[in-house]
Amino acid sequence: MIKTAFQFKSIRHFLFLVGDIGRFALRFFREGFHPPFEWKEVFKQSVEIGYRSLSLVGVTAFIMGLVLTIQSRPTLVEFGAESWLPAMVSVSLIREIGPVITALICAGKIGSRIGAELGSMRVTEQIDAMEVSGTNPFKYLVTTRILSTTLMLPLLVILADTIALYGAFLAVNIKGAVSFQLFFNQVFETLRFSDLIPSIVKSFFFGFAIGLIGCYMGYNSKKGTEGVGNSANSAVVISSLMVFILDLIAVQITDLFYEL
Repeated sequence: MIKTAFQFKSIRHFLFLVGDIGRFALRFFREGFHPPFEWKEVFKQSVEIGYRSLSLVGVTAFIMGLVLTIQSRPTLVEFGAESWLPAMVSVSLIREIGPVITALICAGKIGSRIGAELGSMRVTEQIDAMEVSGTNPFKYLVTTRILSTTLMLPLLVILADTIALYGAFLAVNIKGAVSFQLFFNQVFETLRFSDLIPSIVKSFFFGFAIGLIGCYMGYNSKKGTEGVGNSANSAVVISSLMVFILDLIAVQITDLFYEL
């Protein structure tokens, strides 16, 4: 009986959370596309979110390209298909691994930063002070961050894909000798726009989900300093989960287009 009540309470809490996030998203669309526009704050947040994430994304992408290529080589050699290594690695990176891993990195770095930043502003009553002074804190704090995250994540994905392919090129040359031109000729002969475009499109949704959930958790933070930590932690966990859910939906939609 107690277990059933606990499960019902958890389900009800989850449904309330989904509903609140949905209303939060509707408020973003309602206020985000009406003047005045905070372009200076959007640019500032784009620098914080995009530029300051370049090093982490770049290093991770480079290692990802190296590891994937090194791990894939023995299997392809066993089947006598080592020449297919550039094609296989490039398709795997561009279609799936690059966007998802980059989104997860950003969920951890950017989502936690936004959640903690807005959470600390909420518990120290800075957001309340903005409301009293006549400023719209939602437009200034939330809209700018969600928009910046949505715009910056696709750029980070493109950068990660490029660096990962270069890492794959170096890994191919560890036990072989493939020229730069030959490697990338094989890569671009294999890749199609149907591989690139879906991965870029879904990265916009990844960025929107990360920004939305990070802002929601921070903007609605409670319980003092403990609430700030909970907001940052919840932002990372829920946004990471949303990345996988959105990726699953995107894969299903892409498969439907392939069948057509």
